[in-house]
Amino acid sequence: MTSTSAPAATPELQALAEAVARRRNFAIISHPDAGKTTLTEKLLLYGGAIQQAGAVKAKGEQRKVTSDWMELEKQRGISITSTVLQFDYSGSTINLLDTPGHQDFSEDTYRTLAAADNAVMLEDAAKGLEPQTRKLFEVCRMRRIPIFTFINKMDRPGREPLELLDEIEQELGLACWPVNWPIGSGDRFRGVIDRRTQQVILFQRAERGRASEEKVLSVEEARSSGAVEPELLDAALEELELLEAAGNELDLELVHAGELSPVFFGSAMTNFGVRPFLDAFLELAQKPIPRSSSAGEIEPVRPGFSGFVFKLQANMDPRHRDRVAFVRVCSGKFEKDMTVQHARTGKTIRLSRPQKLFGQDRAVVEDAYPGDVIGLNNPGMFAIGDTLYLGQKVEYEGIPCFSPEIFAWLRNPNPSAFKSFRKGVNELREEGAVQILYDTDQSKRDPILAAVGQLQLEVVQYRLESEYGVQTRLEPLGYAVARWVVGGWPALEKVGRIFNCKTVRDAWDRPVLLFKNEWNLNQLGEDHPDLELSAVAPVVSGVEPIAL
Repeated sequence: MTSTSAPAATPELQALAEAVARRRNFAIISHPDAGKTTLTEKLLLYGGAIQQAGAVKAKGEQRKVTSDWMELEKQRGISITSTVLQFDYSGSTINLLDTPGHQDFSEDTYRTLAAADNAVMLEDAAKGLEPQTRKLFEVCRMRRIPIFTFINKMDRPGREPLELLDEIEQELGLACWPVNWPIGSGDRFRGVIDRRTQQVILFQRAERGRASEEKVLSVEEARSSGAVEPELLDAALEELELLEAAGNELDLELVHAGELSPVFFGSAMTNFGVRPFLDAFLELAQKPIPRSSSAGEIEPVRPGFSGFVFKLQANMDPRHRDRVAFVRVCSGKFEKDMTVQHARTGKTIRLSRPQKLFGQDRAVVEDAYPGDVIGLNNPGMFAIGDTLYLGQKVEYEGIPCFSPEIFAWLRNPNPSAFKSFRKGVNELREEGAVQILYDTDQSKRDPILAAVGQLQLEVVQYRLESEYGVQTRLEPLGYAVARWVVGGWPALEKVGRIFNCKTVRDAWDRPVLLFKNEWNLNQLGEDHPDLELSAVAPVVSGVEPIAL
């Protein structure tokens, strides 16, 4: 691909370049229960965005977490939807893309990673790498996203730090460079040694939910003052010597290529290591990067505004029945009331009520820059992957759908509620809460929900009832594998009758084959070797989806 050349400097372009240089954008990926929501809250706390952090499962008088705004998230104490949290820290503007930790919502995480410039991989010090972390790491690697590793819960019994690093390097093929090194662990965790400054950062427990108090000493001061037990300090220094002798070197090019991960140790719950992580991240992280498009690589400092929709969300404010499109700004300066082109439809749209997002809270935004995320009111005109632009037409790479594994008819037992049922199903499909399939027999009007995990189906039912006033019933289908037919209906008709699978349509009227298991899928491949199937739905451009 070609790259658009940098334009001659003007005061406006200089201001744009400075705004881009201040931006940092990242998503946190982890397995459930690794502490992602807690880390998110503590980052907001240090950024001054909130005054007191909430607990993961807040009860009674404890604060609710900022990032988990949906009622079901508060009830279950888990993150099941992505959100955006923007705050300023140390002269930088940080866009934190909070993602669901639960594996049933991994597709929402895939879409959010499409908008991220960096990723923070969070690990439990006792458990190390876990299945969901591995899965999301592969998505980051596919997108060549720089990965920063935060090894959490060092104040609890856990595995040896060197063992945790070796696991990352051996299993993920990702080289590591510890930015700091823990002094002790479990109930003897005393703080960290910063490798670059050789300073010892000691921590004292603070009042619950508030920023911790830190004490910075030289190694000799830490030893002579008795602030750290000599055996703990000596053990940490010996391990650091091993790393210096046999470990990797810090190379920013390798970091930004996603081949070397800066590693941090700490405890989000007790605030150990969170501020040192944030400071180092701002220094080492990738600034907003060029994006691939139909017009080549688009630089962030390209004068004309452009961006793409990576997420849709209905009813973030149930009182107003709103629908919000999350747009990642990729180039130029966004301004309130600007008129832009919609690449998929060719329509001209005035963006009159852009919003700055902070969890569920929003405020009107006057301007935004590459790396920022803005919320736009969505009266049904936006779809995930849509590009908005000014000037020369650009269209960013679309965001694909991944193969679901659970399928069920969604029944509406109350015909009088059909209008609300239809509206809810269409809006939840638009935002990607679940994939919708249809029977090839068009007289069967009930949709088929297709999801990665069972919890996705439960959330759809919950939201249909709580947000649209519709009670529904699920009837499971006995299928576990879905494949799109490459070449569409003509390719399927060419092979004639097929067995041991069910043919359905997706929302863009493309044929999808459902199989009971992988064996049936492989059998079809043997019977019809010329029929090409895909586990990823092709990206659609210029076609409106089918509404219920």
